[in-house]
Amino acid sequence: MNLVLTGSSTGIGRALAERLLGRGHLVWGLARSDQSDFAAQQRGAFRVSRCDVSNWTEVERAAAEVATAWSHIDGLITCAGVQGEIGRTLAADPQRWSATVRANLEGTFNALRAFDALLARGPRRAKVVCFSGGGATKPRPRFSAYGVAKTGIVRLVETIAEEEHGRAFDINAIAPGAINTRLTDEVLALGAAVVGEAEFAAAQKQKALGGASLDKALGLVEWLLSPASDGISGRLLSAPWDPWPTLDTHRDELAASDIYTLRRIVPEERSKKW
Repeated sequence: MNLVLTGSSTGIGRALAERLLGRGHLVWGLARSDQSDFAAQQRGAFRVSRCDVSNWTEVERAAAEVATAWSHIDGLITCAGVQGEIGRTLAADPQRWSATVRANLEGTFNALRAFDALLARGPRRAKVVCFSGGGATKPRPRFSAYGVAKTGIVRLVETIAEEEHGRAFDINAIAPGAINTRLTDEVLALGAAVVGEAEFAAAQKQKALGGASLDKALGLVEWLLSPASDGISGRLLSAPWDPWPTLDTHRDELAASDIYTLRRIVPEERSKKW
C-alpha cells in the first residue's frame, strides 16, 4: 500500500512508520522535524516532506510532492499532534490555546483535505485513520485545548463518514491509550502545580507501570487499513479497550447503530424519567 502518515518523526508516529515499513508498505512521512536520516536507512520505502500540518499552504505543497511520485495513495493516517497549552482554561494564553487547536484539529483537516484527491484515485477502498483520545470523551481539566481539538476530530470523522457514505471510503478515529511518549514526559516535567494533582499522579503511575500497549495501538491502525474493516466507518475505537479484532463480524449491526460514536445521553437511556 501507498500510505501517507503525519507526525512520523517521533513517538507513536515513528513506531507506526517502522511497523508499516516492516510489513512491506511504502510510507510518506510528514513532520516538522528533519527525517532525512531515517529515510536514508529505508532505501526508498520511506519518503518525507517537511511541513507544519497546521499550515494549509505547507500541507498542500506536501500533497503536490507526493502526487509527483505516486499516482494514488491507499491510506492516510493523521498522527501529528501536540499537547500545547496546559493549565486552567480561564487563565490560558489565548494564542497558545488557539495554536494547540490548530495543530491538532486543523492539522487533521488539512491533511484530509489535501490528500483526498490521491485517495480517490486508488484502486482499492480508501482508508483513513485519525488519532483522537486524550480527553475526547470526557473533560480533562487543564488540557482543554488538546481535549477540545481531539473531540473535534471525532466529530469531523463522523461528519465525513456521513458525507462520503456512497463512496468506497472508510474513515475512523482511534484512541491509542495512555502510551508512554514525550507527551507523558511533558506532563511529568511541568509538575502537579501546572497539570493538576490527578493528572500528575496518573502520569507517574503510567510511567512506572509502562503505560498502555503500543502494540495494540499499532495493531488497530493496521486493522483499519485492511480489508477486514471494509464498511466500518465514522467510529471512535479504543485500542486497549474495544474488541476491534472481531468487529467485522458485527459490520451490519454497527452500521445501523450509534455504537462507538459521541452522542448525547438523555435520562430515559439511564432508566430515569425527569
